[in-house]
Amino acid sequence: MAKVSPLSQPTESAPSSPSATAVLAPPEMAAFRAAMGRFPTGVTLLTQGSGDSTSVITLNSLTSVSLDPLLILVSIKADGRMRPRVAEAGSFAVNVLGSHQQELAQEFCRPDRPAGLAAMRRLGAVEGITGNAVLPLAETSFECVLDAEHEAGDHTLLIGRVVALATAEAGSDPLVFHQGRFTRLPVAAATEAAA
Repeated sequence: MAKVSPLSQPTESAPSSPSATAVLAPPEMAAFRAAMGRFPTGVTLLTQGSGDSTSVITLNSLTSVSLDPLLILVSIKADGRMRPRVAEAGSFAVNVLGSHQQELAQEFCRPDRPAGLAAMRRLGAVEGITGNAVLPLAETSFECVLDAEHEAGDHTLLIGRVVALATAEAGSDPLVFHQGRFTRLPVAAATEAAA
């Protein structure tokens, strides 16, 4: 177990109130990224529009927010191409990728990623009820109407109200991102090796 060193030692005369806490400098950006990289996440494709207007980006920031109403949260770049599209349309879809879809995750995180009909064909996508591209072969797809937007540093948090979802029939083998690389759940990898 890693040893944790205290940042400051309280003295007997120091008050225990929060106002007595020392002001600390934030960590370096690289250290923060490396630390967050130790938190494994799933991998998704966020889609907005379909057909000629399809836009897609790879994300690993998906959070369940509420069961009543059904809300999810994703984080996108505030100055990116996707934000104004979602704000104008008022809807988006999130497609959770399986381990067999790693190439799609890599392709749609590039600046020169496919768009429009080329993206629809590449994904094997269909138009969902919200008018956004949905992947029939995704582990799960959430179709959302935009419930709220919140500024958060260099990103915007999109809260979506889930109006439709679809889940793959087969057993789950999700694509996982951990320490800067794609991987799989150990159980899925072990089962495949034993077969």
